[in-house]
Amino acid sequence: MLDMKMPSENLLDLAKNQRLIRSRDLASLGIPRVALTRAVRRGELERVGRGLYRLPGRVVSAQGSLAEVARKVPKGVVCLLSALRFYNLTTQAPFEVWLAIDNKAMKPKLEYPPLRIVRFSGAALTEGVEEHVVDGVTVRVTSVAKTVADCFKYRNKIGLDVALEALREAWNEKRMTSDDIWYYAKVCRVANVMRPYLESLV
Repeated sequence: MLDMKMPSENLLDLAKNQRLIRSRDLASLGIPRVALTRAVRRGELERVGRGLYRLPGRVVSAQGSLAEVARKVPKGVVCLLSALRFYNLTTQAPFEVWLAIDNKAMKPKLEYPPLRIVRFSGAALTEGVEEHVVDGVTVRVTSVAKTVADCFKYRNKIGLDVALEALREAWNEKRMTSDDIWYYAKVCRVANVMRPYLESLV
């Protein structure tokens, strides 16, 4: 039975199952935080960021930083350049994770990976959010069509050329329908901005 195990065994079981574990998750499982320090000292776990640990040598995908962010900021939504990269719809390679959070939410403080925070509200934050599993962690990412619409909304931050590239790639690869992109263009209030570009595609 789980409760008959030593805290260190429970901790390693948790690390195997969740891949990335947060120190704050341990109390509810009856595992003292000192077990983390000891496990790191023994080389059984490695610290990958403030309050975030994993098994040493564990293979992490190219999207591993998204999993780390999702564990630390579970209500955040991967968006814009990071979402484009996730879907392979851009040649950009952002070194920061672009993350949407609620307008009133406190800004997350992370040592790693670096974040680029964008504040969304209402439907812009809740609509078009998909869940994907990355390295065993559920990551919330804006859908392809929502991401493209967001790129036009934030074209001053990321560049119109990036937004146009994303639109062309997503359309040519049939990753979204015209209904999808029109819907999210309206959600993001950029229908008038996108209209000439969309009409040139259809």
